[in-house]
Amino acid sequence: MKEKIVNFSAALLIAIMFLLSFSSYLGDSLTMDELSHIPAGYSYLSQKDYRINQAHHPLIQDLAAIPLLFLKINFHSDSPSWSDPKEVNSQWWFGEELMYNYGNNADQIIFWARLPMILLLIFLAWFIFRWTKKEFGNWVAIFVLMLFVFSPNFLAHGHLVTTDIGATLGLVLATYFWLNFIKKPSIKNVIIAGLALGVALCLKFSLILLIPFFGIITLVYLFLKKENLIKYLFLSVLAGVVAIVFIIYPLYQFHVWNYPPERQKSDTVFTLQSSPFGPLKNLCVWMSDKPILRAPGHYLLGLLMATQRVGSGNTIYFLDKVSAAAWWYYFPVVYFLKNPLSFHVLTFLALILFLFFLIKKPVWVQPLKRLKEWILGNFTVFSMIVFLAIYWFTSIIGKLNLGVRHIFPVFPFTFILVGLAIEKGFAEIKNRGLLKALNILVILLMVWYVLSSLNSYPYFLSYFNEAGGGTKNGYLYAVDSNYDWGQDLKRLQKWVETKKIDKIYVDYFGGGNAKYYLKEKFYPWSGTTLPENFPKGNYLAVSATFLQGGKGFAVKKYDGPTGYYRWLDAYEPVDRAGTSIFIYFIPE
Repeated sequence: MKEKIVNFSAALLIAIMFLLSFSSYLGDSLTMDELSHIPAGYSYLSQKDYRINQAHHPLIQDLAAIPLLFLKINFHSDSPSWSDPKEVNSQWWFGEELMYNYGNNADQIIFWARLPMILLLIFLAWFIFRWTKKEFGNWVAIFVLMLFVFSPNFLAHGHLVTTDIGATLGLVLATYFWLNFIKKPSIKNVIIAGLALGVALCLKFSLILLIPFFGIITLVYLFLKKENLIKYLFLSVLAGVVAIVFIIYPLYQFHVWNYPPERQKSDTVFTLQSSPFGPLKNLCVWMSDKPILRAPGHYLLGLLMATQRVGSGNTIYFLDKVSAAAWWYYFPVVYFLKNPLSFHVLTFLALILFLFFLIKKPVWVQPLKRLKEWILGNFTVFSMIVFLAIYWFTSIIGKLNLGVRHIFPVFPFTFILVGLAIEKGFAEIKNRGLLKALNILVILLMVWYVLSSLNSYPYFLSYFNEAGGGTKNGYLYAVDSNYDWGQDLKRLQKWVETKKIDKIYVDYFGGGNAKYYLKEKFYPWSGTTLPENFPKGNYLAVSATFLQGGKGFAVKKYDGPTGYYRWLDAYEPVDRAGTSIFIYFIPE
């Protein structure tokens, strides 16, 4: 493929992604986690105070909040959600007040906070293309970019103010520059690798896995190349120092600047009172009010909170069950259901072609020598495989079963490996007829991939493939950020206005505020209320997350309420707001 055609095609694809992301988010109301992230980000930049949402790094929220500094936003520092020492990290209450109770324009805030997220998504698309083109060539680069641009998952989450796209970007950037440092250990490359690592470690706490990942691939490289271990150890430590001194420490120091030391310490003590990490917990508390150590102490607090959360899990609905425990197969299942089926066929084709390559060049002849030669000749590919193994393993054994978004970092490397295996496999096929047939097959699969994704527009967040019942029925398998994160509240408002409904009972899950949008037409309803208490002759709107949670069967020692929405099985929904809010009419 000619250079100009490739670059033009890439620019066109990235422009399409921008338009799809931008146009789809205009109709989306505030999702659940955005209710915490957006107000928290504004408080970070306007107050230089990190008392809200410490379990997430501040960098993504900071980026989202930059445009908000140019708006006239009412901030009440005397609100109990912010000022009361007994209200530790009241992020949801604080978010609710800032967005809906202080006279601010919620839709204006949401619009401007999301715009930097789309720019981040577009930068990620460009960087993946640039890296893949440089490393593997034009065909693979365009193939991978198409997979990324039309991925329903990235189109769904790319405009939301959450840390998931940031985590993916952090992984890609840090890995690229770390590999540069390993292969060419100059001081310049060490410094850049350290800066990239520092940025990554301030995007999402799960990226702490970069440290063992980089350690493994560096040691393998040194062992195979017989490089100087002491030299690389020194340079690796130097990169870590750069990350801490120039990125992590200044960022956290800024965010605790106006955070009163006594308040930081009392918040830390309260937050970690049930922490299982005894020595680290005590260290974190000790650091929390020391002038020089407050910033790294707050970093450690967030890391401990995130680690404890992964270990404890959440109550979720999954495959007709409700549980507070985790399923080891949760992420493999949602990965399968939330990606287009055509991509899984492409993955299977890539594996077949890879096996064909192994058979043609048998690995059993001098296997250790051949493995060493392959790793050294394909070190970037080897590194990607190592990361996928680490991330998949930790995701499966972890207990944070909260949506496919938590495994976004595996997507870019998987896209690249699939594209590369197909390209290398085609290069080994000498039968022209077979090669032509396989080329047609790949083209058809890519067309299916694109159409399957676009078919869910603008409801990308609710995308499920055909095996999962499609966008219409995916809620039967999993909800929350996989299907219903509160994105359809404004669409419910539009439905009520269009149908000229005067009164509607609502059980809403998400970051929006039903009263804010529906005003006097809104009547609250709780699913756990006895159905005979529902006023007959009225409409009832229920979010899919609450609906399925109220229909699922309790398992794994879950002793909370369940089954309370099975009475709605006797009624057919009269409509849906978007995909995720089911609207019933309960006759008299």
